[in-house]
Amino acid sequence: MSGRVVPYYCPYCGEEDLTPYEPPSDSEPGARSDSDVGIRGAWHCADCTRVFAVKYHGMEAATTYAAPPTGPRPE
Repeated sequence: MSGRVVPYYCPYCGEEDLTPYEPPSDSEPGARSDSDVGIRGAWHCADCTRVFAVKYHGMEAATTYAAPPTGPRPE
């Protein structure tokens, strides 16, 4: 399974111009130390300039319903 879920649309504006986002490390030249975006594995939308992450939370058990009675109706 892939380590990164690939979104096809921005959840905020609906556009498709998404690129993987990695925050700059402190040792990189020109790194912004005032950035409050510190998520790893995030996506950057070039249209609305938002950075977001997609997280898989798991699966929920399916709801089961009782089958309708198949015999004659009680009088």
